[in-house]
Amino acid sequence: MILILTQDISHQSAEFRQLMDHLNALPGIKSRIHNEKGEQQTLTEVYLIGNTAPLSIEDMQTLPGVERVVRVSEEYRVLGRHKDDDRATHFDYNGVRFGQDTLNVFAGLCAVDTPTHVEAMLKALRDHGQVCTRMGAYKPRTSPYAFQGHGKNCLPWTFELAGKYGIKVIAMEVTHESHVDEIRAALDQTGNPTGVMLQIGTRNTQNFELLKIVGRQQEFPVLFKRGFGITLDESINAAEYLASEGNRKIVFGLRGMKTNMGDPHRNFVDFAHVPVVKRLTRMPVCIDPSHSVGARSRAADGLLDVFHVVAQGVVAGANMILVDFHPNPKAALVDGPQALLMEELPHFLEDVQLARETYLKRQGLVARYQK
Repeated sequence: MILILTQDISHQSAEFRQLMDHLNALPGIKSRIHNEKGEQQTLTEVYLIGNTAPLSIEDMQTLPGVERVVRVSEEYRVLGRHKDDDRATHFDYNGVRFGQDTLNVFAGLCAVDTPTHVEAMLKALRDHGQVCTRMGAYKPRTSPYAFQGHGKNCLPWTFELAGKYGIKVIAMEVTHESHVDEIRAALDQTGNPTGVMLQIGTRNTQNFELLKIVGRQQEFPVLFKRGFGITLDESINAAEYLASEGNRKIVFGLRGMKTNMGDPHRNFVDFAHVPVVKRLTRMPVCIDPSHSVGARSRAADGLLDVFHVVAQGVVAGANMILVDFHPNPKAALVDGPQALLMEELPHFLEDVQLARETYLKRQGLVARYQK
């Protein structure tokens, strides 16, 4: 059971202390307090853990400071959509809104390589009205001999260049708790010219200790990628680890499933699960077409496979796109064969807009035919 308190209630107020005294006296019930800080106000949620079935929603709503009550099912207690649950399906970070009703494009380098390439990418994004990007500093690789990323050494100049070109959010994978500290330190060193969305990659989907650590910090939002060899339910439960530790600013990423049934694509494209995740949870959903397709294959109609699968995800209601571009894919240190070319960026963005318009029109049809 979740008690959602009145806006900006003070934890030092008499009504809050009275509420907590009452909850602490309930037999077999423990409470966990979570504060959700928005740009305008702070929302306090109290999670009641234990056998809450005997508790009446009507009675709990009469307690001091309680605005509304949500009865929680066993599945996805924090992130899930529960009956009569009208909690927000969006969050704001560094001036960018992420929600189940928005769409943000994160085009960029899978791995940061040279300042020249990074600056060319960021300038192109700025020139086409984009404020988000992907830039990988830490790269887990299948082979121990493959390039592992420049790590903390590239962070200061990457962040400075992002600030120079007005980039507000960089999606950046972390594989160890020290990476979070290094990112924070580099942002402080450079005067916080941009923001970072921490990415949990598919290899770390069930690295529960890392999830707990990333979940405990609430400074950075998290892009959580689905595990490539586990069920959707297992992946959402893994994302719940982040939320249960306090960080609710989570985007759920679909990046394809590892199976040869997806051949000749690198992974089996799973973008049909976009609306499923939005139905089961309150998380915005990201699609990763580059790692799903894994190549610059072109269909008979002239469109790249990446364009086709992006359109499938966006028409299904995706809220974020993580896609590889590179000024010179042949020189890329990671995943060059799947990277889109800089000159393809305007075509890509216009194609995304067409798919988004189709999705919004489909929503309009629902509203018209359900009258």
